Amino acid sequence: MEAVIRKWQQKFRKGKEEMEKWEALQVRWVSLFRNASSIIQRLQEMQNHGSYGALRCLKGIEDAVVQQQMGQLESLLRSMKNVMEEFWGCVLTFEKLHRDGLQLREIESSKRRVEERIGVKPCITDCLEGLSILYDMHQSEYHLKSSILSVLSCLILKPSPGDLNALQYLVVDQPNIPKDEVQHIFDVIFAEEIK
Repeated sequence: MEAVIRKWQQKFRKGKEEMEKWEALQVRWVSLFRNASSIIQRLQEMQNHGSYGALRCLKGIEDAVVQQQMGQLESLLRSMKNVMEEFWGCVLTFEKLHRDGLQLREIESSKRRVEERIGVKPCITDCLEGLSILYDMHQSEYHLKSSILSVLSCLILKPSPGDLNALQYLVVDQPNIPKDEVQHIFDVIFAEEIK
């Protein structure tokens, strides 16, 4: 049974690596989002001819500034889409870990050991539930991020500072991945390592 639990713990170690990758992607995602939302907030002002003061005498300055900012915004949105692809890779890894966990459980359920515990080690049910929760959390967060990216693209045409601020809270908070719940899962799985 201990060998089986070690297999599960290996899966969770891989999951932890994916979560570290996710966190690194999250830092990039937040930075890209903030930069893109800053440009979106400035676009309206940039299109106001009165905003250029003495620079209005430079022919085409408004168009040049707006075009440059739109190019930068397009680049940021493209980078955000690339980060989304990397987030999706993490989700797929969690899905695979969960699927592999289901197969492991099937093997062990025939031996009636899914609820068996040895000391503080988790049972197979704990392990599978943990992987399932991690997969669901990351998949839900991915879908939220995907929706945010879609909304952000729409806000280019009709910017709203209130909407951008609300989106920023969602981007930073990652509401679908509560850190305390994640920590609890890892505490259960690696209980014997906690000193």
